[in-house]
Amino acid sequence: MLKNYNWENLKPGEGVFLPAIDVMKAREMGLRAAIMPRKQVYAKIGIKDGLIGVLFFRRKQGSA
Repeated sequence: MLKNYNWENLKPGEGVFLPAIDVMKAREMGLRAAIMPRKQVYAKIGIKDGLIGVLFFRRKQGSA
């Protein structure tokens, strides 16, 4: 799923919602995928357009 996601395509301040049945596993895999390129990626579990999933987003540089 996210193991092939290129975090370089996601600019600081942008996010992507990925629908998933097992949201905890999807969240964990996404955050692990972001470790190696050293991106500040955060994840929130939620519902969008009736689908449950995980919202991954990169924090804007300079924000705490």
